[in-house]
Amino acid sequence: MSTNPTRRRALLTAAAGLTALAAPGLLRAETQALPAYPRHNSSGFQMQDWRDHFDSLGSGVIVADFGSRALHYWSGNGQDYRLFPTSVPLTEELTKRGYTEVVRKRVGPDWTPTADMRRRDPSLPAYLPPGKDNPLGTHAMYLSWPAYLIHGTHDTRKIGRPSSSGCVGLYNEHIEQLFAVVPVGTRVRII
Repeated sequence: MSTNPTRRRALLTAAAGLTALAAPGLLRAETQALPAYPRHNSSGFQMQDWRDHFDSLGSGVIVADFGSRALHYWSGNGQDYRLFPTSVPLTEELTKRGYTEVVRKRVGPDWTPTADMRRRDPSLPAYLPPGKDNPLGTHAMYLSWPAYLIHGTHDTRKIGRPSSSGCVGLYNEHIEQLFAVVPVGTRVRII
C-alpha cells in the first residue's frame, strides 16, 4: 500500500463526499414513520409469555399476535411451546382483538364467504367445498366469534402479510401440527 500523502488525502476526501451525499437520505430514513406491521415476518416476531395474557394454562392457550404476525401456543402443562408465522387481516376494520376459544375443529373445511366478504368482492363464490381452491386450507379451528377461524392456506404467499378477512392463517403443515395438539376449549387471545 502506498504511503503517498496526496493519494491518502484524495481517498479521504472522496469518502467524506460520499458520506455527505448519503446524509440527507439517512436523515429522512430516521424520521419516516414505521409501517403498521413489520416488513419481514421472522425478524418481526415478538416474544410473548402466556402469563401476560392468562391466569393459568388450563388445557392450553394460544396468543395470536397480529403485530408481529405470529401465533404462540403453550400446552396445558407448559412443556410444549410452538411458534408459527401467520397472515394478518387486510385492514384494521377486519381485525377483531380480545379473548375467545376454540369451539370446533374440522379437517377438510368447506367455506361459505360472509355477506360482508361478498359485498367487498362480488366475484367470490357463494360456497366452496374442501379442496385446493378452498382458502381455509386443510384444517380449521373455529373460534367462539362467528366467522373467525384459525386455519391453513394453500396460498403460501399470504403468510407473513396482510391477506385475510380477519382470520388467523397458517401454512397447511403448521395448522396440521397445531390441530393435532389443540383441544376444543383451548383459550385464545388475539392481540
